[in-house]
Amino acid sequence: MPQTPGPLIVQSDRTLLLEVDHPLADECRHAIAPFAELERAPEHIHTYRLTPLGLWNAMAAGHDAEQVVDVLMRYSRYPVASSLLVDVTETMGRYGRLRIEKHPTQGLVLVSTDKAVLTEVLRSKSVRGLVGDQIDEETAVVHPSQRGTLKQALLKLGWPAEDLAGYVDGEHHDIALREEGWELRPYQRVAAESFWDGGSGVVVLPCGAGKTLVGATAMSLAQCTTLILVTNTVSARQWKDELVRRTSLTADEIGEYSGSRKEVRPVTIATYQVITTKRHGVHPHLELFEARDWGLVIYDEVHLLPAPVFRMTADLQARRRLGLTATLVREDGHEEDVFTLIGPKRYDAPWKEIEAQGWIAPADCVEVRVNPTEDERMACALAEPDVRYRMASTLASKNAVVRDLVERHRGQPTLVIGQYVDQLEELADELGCEIITGATTSLRRQKIYQQFRDGEINLLVVSKVANFSIDLPSAEVAIQVSGAFGSRQEEAQRLGRLLRPKHGLVARFYAVVSRDTVDADFAAHRQRFLAEQGYSYRIVDGGELDRINEA
Repeated sequence: MPQTPGPLIVQSDRTLLLEVDHPLADECRHAIAPFAELERAPEHIHTYRLTPLGLWNAMAAGHDAEQVVDVLMRYSRYPVASSLLVDVTETMGRYGRLRIEKHPTQGLVLVSTDKAVLTEVLRSKSVRGLVGDQIDEETAVVHPSQRGTLKQALLKLGWPAEDLAGYVDGEHHDIALREEGWELRPYQRVAAESFWDGGSGVVVLPCGAGKTLVGATAMSLAQCTTLILVTNTVSARQWKDELVRRTSLTADEIGEYSGSRKEVRPVTIATYQVITTKRHGVHPHLELFEARDWGLVIYDEVHLLPAPVFRMTADLQARRRLGLTATLVREDGHEEDVFTLIGPKRYDAPWKEIEAQGWIAPADCVEVRVNPTEDERMACALAEPDVRYRMASTLASKNAVVRDLVERHRGQPTLVIGQYVDQLEELADELGCEIITGATTSLRRQKIYQQFRDGEINLLVVSKVANFSIDLPSAEVAIQVSGAFGSRQEEAQRLGRLLRPKHGLVARFYAVVSRDTVDADFAAHRQRFLAEQGYSYRIVDGGELDRINEA
């Protein structure tokens, strides 16, 4: 009986084409996920790409070139070009040819058994000032303060160093998980242990999958003082509440370092905003990184890490570092900095896999296309490019569709999410509901969020301040009216507001988009990340909402 042709077409330009409807497609997708990056995911053929960073991440996670080559050859429909297989093998072979280690007498050193590679990088201008004397043909001294910067420079030269220099223990502090009344999920334990075994790195989990508990488990493994960096004050207080509930830590052992409080405790939770506050040309609060002998630094939503914190992280290479995120996509393209300064990807759980296990809710994603009026279309056509997207995103024609969607789900906990405050204020006024924006005080935000959680209110309009690290487990419906241009990370975070398990209910995620405008163009880009995770958008006309079938 002839063998079924494979689901994958491996092309010599490093692109991989996966036939979605093939019986082995899911198996193949799972096999290539550790080393291939998805670029496009329309209905029938998904396009992946082999990149050096993706291959090096795979190496850091324990996959070798032989395994990658085997996967490509096993699933490929046609013979794989030998040049590509050689290229993959040689690219992966570059990782670890240089190592940063501890020397018994010289301290930190850069080591290579490949003398030519060491000679090449030591002659580079970008490396020359980061290293000291050359001890022998295979070893050069590294300035301890340049450990992170050196790793960045070596990656840019195409020779990513494997950091084997280890970590300081930091100040000891007893932290234990308190598992009465709850149980750590298997993937949460594996994620924390994968991080711990690697020493530093990034854990990628869907929103709603319990990244905070992975952080708490890592803290229980580290048993040391911990600095946690989060996106905002509300998130900081949610972390504190969760740690008090789930661990042996008391409220007095956890400090908040934010715009309103400056507490440094054995576990300190700081916001990115206060850390990056600049006065007279300097960042005074970066001193927090040296305020205690931290043994562990946790970066929540690491894909949002601001540049000043990246720079400080280069000096923290002797501390264990854990990045938590739902997506490693950075719109600024700084994935390489995450790799070198926080660490390689240590664990990545596909959204659909976690959903299949029942840990997050299934979601039905619908793009509702609104027909602008002739006046609105002409106004968009005449608008200058720098305001055209905002105009298309905030067309008044969207409001009636939003009202219809809210009415369809009356009684269900619903979020209306958008980018532009004036649009949201208008909608909140029309819908007669509460609104949260950047101008809403932290105390007011917490009160409204709690009312939503408790079911006192079931409709809430929120700006981008609710994109990240907001715990609203009861939310069942989200209606997105505008976004940050084509941000894939934002799309992922907004869907994530809905993914807490809901006892058999399907979460509903609507994107209301102005047809035939730049709004629709950017919407397609935002949706790409969700397509990568296995979600597909259905498209319906805003005037035919009755045709939306229940998933």
